Amino acid sequence: MPERDVSPEKGKINLNMKPSFIWTAVIIIVIALSVMSGVYVVDQTEEAVVLTLGKYSRTTGPGLQYKIPLGIERVYKVPTKVIQTMQFGFRTDSAGIQTIYSQKDFSNESVMLTGDLNIVDVSWIIQYKIVDPNAWLFNVNNTEKTIRDISQSAVNQLVGDRAILNVIGSERINIEDESIQMIQKILDNYGLGIQLTTVKLQNIVPPEGEVQDAFEDVNKAIQDMNRLINEGKEAYNTEIPKATGQKQQIIQMAEGYATERVNRAVGDTSRFVSVLEEYKKSPSITRDRLYYEMIETVFSQNATVDILDKNLENFLPFKSIGSQTGGVQ
Repeated sequence: MPERDVSPEKGKINLNMKPSFIWTAVIIIVIALSVMSGVYVVDQTEEAVVLTLGKYSRTTGPGLQYKIPLGIERVYKVPTKVIQTMQFGFRTDSAGIQTIYSQKDFSNESVMLTGDLNIVDVSWIIQYKIVDPNAWLFNVNNTEKTIRDISQSAVNQLVGDRAILNVIGSERINIEDESIQMIQKILDNYGLGIQLTTVKLQNIVPPEGEVQDAFEDVNKAIQDMNRLINEGKEAYNTEIPKATGQKQQIIQMAEGYATERVNRAVGDTSRFVSVLEEYKKSPSITRDRLYYEMIETVFSQNATVDILDKNLENFLPFKSIGSQTGGVQ
């Protein structure tokens, strides 16, 4: 135990400690600090890569972990559970209800040449997550620049294989899908340890100035052309069914008339044959009957017809006489 020397003159306490006690206390403090420095916490969104004397040792998950202190083991935390985003052709300064974009010029990333030798300004984003933290940390130097270079190369190649109207219109989805496959293949070859999840084209326009004005004129002409084509198709779809209906109506009327004439001719033929048979049996009687029937048919069609006897000086209205009751017989 340390000895205490109390001096009555001065009223002070002097502590006389042995050197062995001091060294023991120092060793205990160093050990405690070393043990405490070896404790580290890994967040739920992270994984930690542990190196022992500069060599990969292990990967630890979320929670309270321990490493050998005094620089023997080092820990590098990697956000493996977070989707990370890269922007090309623009930057976002502040995201929210009203997103604020950077006013800096990033045209060196977005301006490219299409397959039909037009210039187009394409902005896009990619999203990825880290699946192998060890590969992410140590396989490639300057990983962000490498990812940017790979993405720009792939999008430039796909845009350069297509005409500008296809890039803006129908081929937009195909470019996104093919970009994912192409970029992921190159990333795997480099061993970056990341999984690409999204490639999304944001804005595709011609560069500002004369090129954009000329392109807008072309788009306006194309829209007018499509409008006229649609109007022509509408008129075609209106008139053709109408003409087709009229054609079918005329054809049906002609077919009905033909059927009627054929049936009438067949009936007349049958009647003539039957009359002929009767005529052969009684010619005079049949001839008189036919004559009377003919006269009856003629008079039944016009009630104003009068019969005149050319041997008489005055006409004799047979029809009037026949219509009087109690007249001369």
